[in-house]
Amino acid sequence: MAPPTENRTNGKQTIRRRSLLAGAGAIGAIGALGAAGCSRVPQGDTLARLQGAGTVRLGIAGEVPYGYIDDSGKFTGEAVELAKVIFKRLGVSHVQPVATDFASLIPGLNTQQFDVVSAGMYINKERCQQVIFADPEYQMLDSFIVRKGNPMKLHNYADVVKSKAKFGTGTGYAEIQYAVDAGYKESDIVILQDQVAGLNAVEAGRIDVFAGTALTAREVTKKSSKAEATEAFAPLIDGKKHIDGGGFTFRPTDTKLRDAFNVEIHKMKKSGELFRILRPFGFTQAEMTTLTAKELCG
Repeated sequence: MAPPTENRTNGKQTIRRRSLLAGAGAIGAIGALGAAGCSRVPQGDTLARLQGAGTVRLGIAGEVPYGYIDDSGKFTGEAVELAKVIFKRLGVSHVQPVATDFASLIPGLNTQQFDVVSAGMYINKERCQQVIFADPEYQMLDSFIVRKGNPMKLHNYADVVKSKAKFGTGTGYAEIQYAVDAGYKESDIVILQDQVAGLNAVEAGRIDVFAGTALTAREVTKKSSKAEATEAFAPLIDGKKHIDGGGFTFRPTDTKLRDAFNVEIHKMKKSGELFRILRPFGFTQAEMTTLTAKELCG
């Protein structure tokens, strides 16, 4: 993992990890108290509880462009801004982001530290056994962060295995399994906190390549003089190209909340409003999708 004092920079956006996670601890404690105080609400009727409270706790991982603190100290990101719009339409006026590390998001959701999660989380079969997803608001290919000029000519996971490159990716990232499926030994994978830590490790020569989403790779390397993002590519699963999709995540008992959320997502896709919200955070039309959670869970 990256040291907690690390700053992350993305154009005008700067995140101080220590202050982010310190705030997460305080907010998480408040959230836990709030959850304990809602025992009179009928079990499974989370939507009614949120409407009554007027606040939804949104789990994020402090990652650009999904959910993070900008240089003015404001929580923002595509997940945060999208949540504000949809939950307001569902009768919940306030979104309270709760920051934690990526690997803690699903456990935190299921222990009611927050009500919903959105943090660039791919919808896949393993996660679908633990939580339920709204239909994805975007689709995503993979990309590598490599040294300038890509001296090892790494364009996919097979290249990483063949060249015996020192490979890293993020905590809980789907890219771990993609590398293993390609033949990389899991115990040799360097696990780092996020894509900013991955960029730093590549620049310092501690690893040869860091794998993440194409969007985060191209955003985080924009100002780097030592590293670059490779062309986006689809990882292979059972010999077939695979496209991932990311969406909001809910507890398995919260189908009513998830279904109401889905209604709004589909309205926004149809009108073009979804893309207008995501576009300022680096998303392109190529990342818009008609995939469903059912397809991705299958």
